[in-house]
Amino acid sequence: METSFTLSSSLTKEERYQQFIPLLATYLAGEQEAVSVLANVSAALHEAFGFFWVGFYLVKDKDTLVLGPFQGSAACFRIRKGRGVCGTAWAEARTQVVPDVELFPGHIACSSLSRSEIVVPILQEEQVVGVLDIDSPQLNQFDEIDRHYLEQITQLITQTIRLLPKPIA
Repeated sequence: METSFTLSSSLTKEERYQQFIPLLATYLAGEQEAVSVLANVSAALHEAFGFFWVGFYLVKDKDTLVLGPFQGSAACFRIRKGRGVCGTAWAEARTQVVPDVELFPGHIACSSLSRSEIVVPILQEEQVVGVLDIDSPQLNQFDEIDRHYLEQITQLITQTIRLLPKPIA
């Protein structure tokens, strides 16, 4: 099934998200392979919005996020809980919108080109199981519109795939 996530540049950011989410939901329907879903979500977001870097970090053990599928330049392999923007989003279980990464205490610079960032925790059964991380080479790239719709996208992901280990019967 070929799907294009290229959206008209004449649309506002909010209109782009409003067109993108139903298209993504249709595309993901019925797929349950976690790596495939995360890989295609990062590719779709990259295509639709032209984000500099977009990808996922997944919870590994009790205190580490491990790099998952992404689009962009090489990135940090592991991030500790509470460290940097990703680790803070995990520790606080809330979205971090960072207008200037240089002003964020403990920012981890995987790329010197990153100037602003948004990180959305992925919640499943009230536990953070990973984060969606998006970076921009421009200051003040992200706002409440991004937060609102990217949180919807992470909810769509957790409705589509299971990232928590299945309970042993």
